[in-house]
Amino acid sequence: MKPVELTLERGEVLLGPELTQEPLSLAGGLIVEQASKRRVDAFGFRILPGIVDIHGDGFERHLAPRRGAMTDMRAGLASAEADLASNGISTAIMAQFYSWEGGLRSPEFASKFLDALAHTRGEQLTDMRAQLRIETHMIDDYPKMLEMIAAHDIGYAVFNDHIPHKRLEEGRKPPRLTGTALKSGRSPEAHLALMKALHERRAEVPAALSEFAKRLHSQGCLLGSHDDRSAEGRVDFQAMGAHISEFPETREAAQAAHDTGGQIILGAPNVMRGGSHAGNVSALDLIRDGLCDALASDYHYPAMRQSVGKLVEQGACDFPTAWGFLSAGPARVLGLADRGSISTGLRADIVVEEIATGRIAATMSGGHFTYLQGDFAARLLAD
Repeated sequence: MKPVELTLERGEVLLGPELTQEPLSLAGGLIVEQASKRRVDAFGFRILPGIVDIHGDGFERHLAPRRGAMTDMRAGLASAEADLASNGISTAIMAQFYSWEGGLRSPEFASKFLDALAHTRGEQLTDMRAQLRIETHMIDDYPKMLEMIAAHDIGYAVFNDHIPHKRLEEGRKPPRLTGTALKSGRSPEAHLALMKALHERRAEVPAALSEFAKRLHSQGCLLGSHDDRSAEGRVDFQAMGAHISEFPETREAAQAAHDTGGQIILGAPNVMRGGSHAGNVSALDLIRDGLCDALASDYHYPAMRQSVGKLVEQGACDFPTAWGFLSAGPARVLGLADRGSISTGLRADIVVEEIATGRIAATMSGGHFTYLQGDFAARLLAD
């Protein structure tokens, strides 16, 4: 499919830190200087850089809305792409677990998901990439994870630890044991036994994980940590090359990430709620204090664009800065120098927003419209 070639005129265009009314020309999948013969009136619309979602697992509900309900992952990925596009996302990092927790988080599901993503690559217009979320205590699976990351050219992995260590140390059963066991396909007894076995290996993890991180770096994989709780833990991850701190749970962890040169990813749903659903530190407060490099959809794609209005409304920052947390910021963290802002020579990744309502009228990824609706669609079709 040939990329769109056109010039958008009279719209508000976000160029760097300012909204201007300069025309914007697109050709060959790129932003170009030379005006096109085809001109479209964008008055009443705001033209913004495409959203780069650096971490999102909202695709899960498309692949498996209920246990056993989705058997064709290709259809699920097509549905997920439509969801991404309707929310202005032109680049999506799809966060897939590799975990002892089982179900959608199991190694088996990860393998199926990655295979499906690879097989549908030519069908997608949105740039959809995988991130692997690695459970740190699965030491025996590190070689399999390395193979998976290499086979699927995964460029970003993060370290998680979802084992309820405190409960296990106290000799108490973890909360919701029966429900989580059923999701994993195990009995509650077998699920608890697995958690205990992994918990008992905790002394082996630091050295093994450090060596594992070196191997991942040698494969060109960006590394991060997820849900950092303490400054000490964040410093340890930084030392092993995991420079990205996703959703730090405390101010101390976020500050440690900042002070050691790390990059901080916060959740857009946290911004919308005015705080974490789990009672962790407020993303709004961290943003006000300069402790944020990018926002991520986490579990809800619409929260990305909605968070911009919230940040402006709360006086946390101005509109260009807020939108930068969705575009230039995550692109910079991921090392994607070809996108994230509107500038000549960069990818034609844009979002067209209706100024009066704030609704997304169009999304473009690499010069291809992935979403189009309403009056803006009518103007394009009438041309």
